[in-house]
Amino acid sequence: MEMTHEEFDRAVDDAIDLIPDELFRAMDNVVILVEEEPPAHSPELLGLYEGVPLTARDGGWGAGSLPDRIFVYRGPLRRMCTDREELVEEITVTVIHEVAHHFGIDDERLHELGWG
Repeated sequence: MEMTHEEFDRAVDDAIDLIPDELFRAMDNVVILVEEEPPAHSPELLGLYEGVPLTARDGGWGAGSLPDRIFVYRGPLRRMCTDREELVEEITVTVIHEVAHHFGIDDERLHELGWG
């Protein structure tokens, strides 16, 4: 599925906008990045959360800590989808899935909730 970089970025922004305000405001020291491809050892990965979930942070965590990073991988998402609607939906699911990891929600629970 073809989508320009700008359109893809806009779809990621739209997915971020779907995060309820109270949860968005609770996100702390995290950045969401779009990358073309995932690491070579995981070529089909759609997204990745790297960081310390909010539930695992203690009182001394924040001083000097680099931001957590959420990656959304454009290549695999484009390749797995057959039309624009499906691609936008998968981008949304990927963003929500990775943001949930920032809140300490694991894959098992996400699958139970239908976000797997």
